[in-house]
Amino acid sequence: MAQLFAPKSAWKSGAAKTITFIVTKDCQLACKYCYLVGKNEKERMSWATAKAAIDYILMHEDFFKEESVIWDFIGGEPFLEIELIDKICDYLKTEMFRLNHHWFNSYRFSFSTNGINYDSPKVQNFIEKNHSHLSIGITIDGTPRKHDLNRVWKGSDEKGSYLDVVRNIPLWLSQFPEAGTKVTISSADIPYICESVLHLFSLGIHEVNINVVFENVWHNGDDEAFEKQLIDLADAIIDNGYYQDFTCSFFSELIGKPLDVERDNQNWCGAGRMLAIDAAGNFYPCTRFAAYSLRNKKPIIVGNIIDGIDTDKLRPFLTLDRKTQSTQECLECEIASGCAWCQGENYDAASTSTIFQRSMAICRMHKARVRANNYYWNKLYRKIELEADKCTKNTNCGLC
Repeated sequence: MAQLFAPKSAWKSGAAKTITFIVTKDCQLACKYCYLVGKNEKERMSWATAKAAIDYILMHEDFFKEESVIWDFIGGEPFLEIELIDKICDYLKTEMFRLNHHWFNSYRFSFSTNGINYDSPKVQNFIEKNHSHLSIGITIDGTPRKHDLNRVWKGSDEKGSYLDVVRNIPLWLSQFPEAGTKVTISSADIPYICESVLHLFSLGIHEVNINVVFENVWHNGDDEAFEKQLIDLADAIIDNGYYQDFTCSFFSELIGKPLDVERDNQNWCGAGRMLAIDAAGNFYPCTRFAAYSLRNKKPIIVGNIIDGIDTDKLRPFLTLDRKTQSTQECLECEIASGCAWCQGENYDAASTSTIFQRSMAICRMHKARVRANNYYWNKLYRKIELEADKCTKNTNCGLC
């Protein structure tokens, strides 16, 4: 499923070009909330396709003018194709150097992995070779109860993957101590939000990027249960001092405010400014417009490795902004800031084949989040004020 609430920080703060290789549509898991509805074992990228895509991109430097680039690898599970990925990354490095490309000194290789084969020799050799240019996130959903509710092995609705993932968390954190994980919330696992975030903190994960799916899976009462879990989590984080060293993306000072229609009119995501390549060599405005990501609509292909990018097909994506796709209710909403959308889900859920119809499936969930977020910051600031007041009255408190 598509996801709500972006990580608090990213390399180059979203200014880099993101180019995604869909190296495989296979995965060891069959997560119940996964938006990749068309995963399979057959569609794997060949080296010839990958090389042709790289050659096209690097030879059209004038079209790709961003100062930096994120070479992103997804599946399915990308590390199932670690040999291909290793070959791709070696070729990228040598070609960017040979061409004196402006990306040579400003690039990252990015991965989101289920973590199951993270400790394999081939993956570890790749990490050692490329560590200074790597961003790797391992997805772990929280407690065994929360994780195993959705993140089950392929071919079994009962066999959870928690133990297969958690064993690799210490190794991952030893290599990337500042790395964050990504947690996904759907209707069934709302009751486990608070305990799961605290569990992830206990594993040593300091940044928990926790996401609510965009798809219309929500039931009556989910928003109230969601708010209750977030308030419980706020109490735990503040009362136990976790806020000093840990972050959870559900709580942000930047959300829950009105937005100026003219000044704050950018599109939420980078669809059209990103580029995704599949095993057949087709180009997409992002991975959510590939066939295996869509339930109801046909894929939107904007070019291929033979003919290049079709700028006419890309142009509508470059005109997307908040105003062109939002209802008047959304534009005038008093808590609009932080209310996200996924361009691919907008397209897939729309009543026609337009990309300009914003889905509102998460409206109530955003409102619940804002209410809990206000509670969090009011409580935190009150605690800080009380501690500061206590400190000024006690010259021997030892805090100053």
